[in-house]
Amino acid sequence: MTKAVRAGALEKKVYFTQKGLEEAQEELLFLKSTKRAQVTDRIQKAREFGDISENAEYDAALDEQALIENRIAYLEEVLRNAKLITEEPKSDFVVIGSTVAVEMDGEIDEFTIVGKMEANPAKKRISNESPLGATLLGARVGEVVEVSTPIVKYKCKVLKIK
Repeated sequence: MTKAVRAGALEKKVYFTQKGLEEAQEELLFLKSTKRAQVTDRIQKAREFGDISENAEYDAALDEQALIENRIAYLEEVLRNAKLITEEPKSDFVVIGSTVAVEMDGEIDEFTIVGKMEANPAKKRISNESPLGATLLGARVGEVVEVSTPIVKYKCKVLKIK
């Protein structure tokens, strides 16, 4: 991958609510100030056991260190490209931050459209990049939209936007 392609990929905005942005910043601070030091201590203690070539504790600590460093790098990149959702959602069409009541297959469901970092389908918070979230963006009350996923296509009707 060339630098130009990589740089272009990094410019994609990641949308956050104020709360979501604060949570991501807190996680980054915790990883850098606390978790990183804890893993470094684990690595040091594991080294004290002697031969590191057959030391499971040492290997596990190194694996955890790699995961933490990757997460730190990911969060730093995301926060560099963060876009705060500051305006009140418009009630006449769906935008990021809108809560939308929809009818799908005869059932009514309600979702809040958020950025990918805050998405949690179990809490009815769907990403603006998910098939449903992306399709709902720009939709108006009464409009029927067709959602395409890799597995299935379905329609849903926008009933209410908050």
